[in-house]
Amino acid sequence: MRIGFFAHKKETAVQPEYPDYVEEKVEKKVPRKSVVQVYFPDRNCTLAYYNDLFDLDEGDKVYVDGKLAGQLGIVVEVNYNFKINLSRYKRVIALVDTTVHGEFFLTPKYVMTFTPHTLAPSQIVRWYKAPPTEEDAFVSGSDDSSFPLDHMEDMDIRPAIRGRGYDYYHGNHVKYLCLDGTKGYAIVQGTEAYEVEFQYVDGHISDLTCTCFCSYHCKHEYATLLVLRDILAEIERSYGDAFKKYGYVACLNKQTFVSVAIMEQNTGALTL
Repeated sequence: MRIGFFAHKKETAVQPEYPDYVEEKVEKKVPRKSVVQVYFPDRNCTLAYYNDLFDLDEGDKVYVDGKLAGQLGIVVEVNYNFKINLSRYKRVIALVDTTVHGEFFLTPKYVMTFTPHTLAPSQIVRWYKAPPTEEDAFVSGSDDSSFPLDHMEDMDIRPAIRGRGYDYYHGNHVKYLCLDGTKGYAIVQGTEAYEVEFQYVDGHISDLTCTCFCSYHCKHEYATLLVLRDILAEIERSYGDAFKKYGYVACLNKQTFVSVAIMEQNTGALTL
């Protein structure tokens, strides 16, 4: 099934133009400063924060710094008339962008799009986890090894971990996967949301890493590759031309797509 969906976009970022994908360009403007009340469902509390990064509305989902850093909050009140001592206020540091637009296709587990920059990793990751803090520092390396996706038995992974990867795959723990050219990215829900990255070139997987920071290949990586294999098989059966056109595909868990991209929108259009 094919779905056409459009929701009005708050952000003013400019998308690159493609032959069949042109978005109206909007000039960036300076956000209006505000003091906002943010409700944190997991803590059942509401606190005030200073905001000078975004044009916020009631209902927006945000992340903040301070003692509730990493907790997803919901803006419940926006105040523009204020004078505060900044040393006594923490700040809003990230706005979760839940607007989507483009053409989508349904698979058994995912909503899939070939529209470039739609459901991009930089957007979807905030649906699942907070932005890194200033104290976070990440480094990675590669042993230059690779293996064919069609022969995952060649993957150097422990049998017990391979089995747990199958469980994650069958349990729909891979919530999101994107292949943009040769660069792959996935979000796998475990104890927390883990990010898996890899390169896919000529049928081979390389540079495979996961933010669970194991020193060996993990169940999150294995589950991701099983999903990637399914998606590429589905593309070959039904959507080969669409994928070849831009070399981009993004797949998002159906329940997440409906709950965030549709149920939380107040405006937009949907065509089935």
